[in-house]
Formats: sequence, C-alpha cells, structure tokens
Amino acid sequence: MSDIALLNVIDIAAVGTALLAAWFWYRAGGRPPRRISKDEELDAADLNRIVVALQRAAILNRRAALASAASATMIAVSVVASWIVG
Repeated sequence: MSDIALLNVIDIAAVGTALLAAWFWYRAGGRPPRRISKDEELDAADLNRIVVALQRAAILNRRAALASAASATMIAVSVVASWIVG
C-alpha cells in the first residue's frame, strides 16, 4: 500500500471515529429521566429507572470519550506521517 493511500485510510478512520463519538454523545443526551414532583413518593421502581438511566448515559459517555481519543490519535498519526512522507 502506498504512503498516500495509507494516509487516506487513516484520515477516513479518524473521521469515522469522530462521527462515532458524536453519535455516542447524542445518544447519551437522549431522553432525560422522568421528573418527579415534590409531592410524589419515590418507590424502588422509580429509583431503579433513575439509576439505569444514569448508568446508560455514563456508558455512552465513556464510549464517546474513547472514540474521540481514537480519532485524535489517528489525526496525530496522520499529521506526523504526512510530515515524514513530505
């Protein structure tokens, strides 16, 4: 594989992982948990829904952060490789 083709593959992978990160963050900010009025009494099911929603958002945020790190790494590799190739 030529140097230019390899740089193009790295650039496309960087864009793909950046889009993946954006999608994960979009999903993490999805539906907010149901609001509870001050007069309402919390039961176990309500607490479970809140905890599950927070855990899902945390998982998606971690995935988005990992995808962003991968994208930044690929962009850095692409820049360094373009300096080396000329």
